[in-house]
Amino acid sequence: MVKKFCIIMTLLIITTISLAACQTAAVTEADCPKVEVLCVGLVTGLDGVDDRSFDQTAWEGVLKAQTDKVADWVLSIETVDAKDYDQNIAVFANAGYDVIVTVGDLLGEATTNAAKSFPDILFIGVDQDQGEVLPNLVGLVFHQDQSGFLAGALAAQLTRTNTIAAVLGPYTEPEVVALKEGYEAGAKYINPNITIISTYYPGGSEVTFTDPRWGASTAAQAISNGVDVVFGAGGKTGNGALIEVASHPGLYCIGVDTDQWETDLAAHPCLISSAMKLITLGVFDLVKLAKDGTFPAGNYFGTSGLAPFHDFDSVMPQAVKDKISQISVGLNGGSITTGYYPGG
Repeated sequence: MVKKFCIIMTLLIITTISLAACQTAAVTEADCPKVEVLCVGLVTGLDGVDDRSFDQTAWEGVLKAQTDKVADWVLSIETVDAKDYDQNIAVFANAGYDVIVTVGDLLGEATTNAAKSFPDILFIGVDQDQGEVLPNLVGLVFHQDQSGFLAGALAAQLTRTNTIAAVLGPYTEPEVVALKEGYEAGAKYINPNITIISTYYPGGSEVTFTDPRWGASTAAQAISNGVDVVFGAGGKTGNGALIEVASHPGLYCIGVDTDQWETDLAAHPCLISSAMKLITLGVFDLVKLAKDGTFPAGNYFGTSGLAPFHDFDSVMPQAVKDKISQISVGLNGGSITTGYYPGG
């Protein structure tokens, strides 16, 4: 984005002629304190902007805001140590940035503290559920039950054995429960008589989301019971399930949160899609609302969707594609509900 400055030059020939000679000057970070310049800064989690996950997709939303001329200047800071969260946010705040985006629930406390310390700056917390409502802070969150619903609807249309499974994180995590309940509801939306084997990770140990061996063994057990489609939703634990399924030719698996085709190469033989949080679109929409002066507070729910089918696209029946599109529109528009209510 550039701002134009014009110098009026007066030339005397026979009469006085005023000519506007315009030159351009690029916006820099030094311009951020100016009212007419919108600057957006993003602070990543520990994985950085190339993580092919939440950080990267959030950054792509900020870049889209710049490309579409919503933001004039954008910059990211990659966090390398959790103790630097507050410091990294303060770098942008002290430089006069208008909007600061932080990524991941681990930055939630630091983001809330910064929003209180800098009330004139707008903050977007990606995947940060807001318990305390502040006028300058919004949490970009998602209806995980809707993501699960889409995964279940896809699985139910592709199963040949009428038996599908979900390998999940612990039931103590609300998002995991929402994914599981949505997955089962989506599958039954397609086929009320389908058999579903859903398994939560046992206990609440520190390795809950980082136990691929358990994920793999759980998926193997499900496959031995006739399952031919597995939804892996539990971080590296769920990834273990995907990789196990990939070792069984002809079976399908479904990832979660981001397009896992980009991150889990070993799962490619079975990975038909991923139930995604559309973070890029959500971040862009919120930056635009900030620019328009209609910035929300509390929680802002982004939309859900399935990742591309990639190598499976050519063999995916058009009827399945059409049904998923119809369901996605219905979920996001409210004409289709998952039946899941937190705490209900």
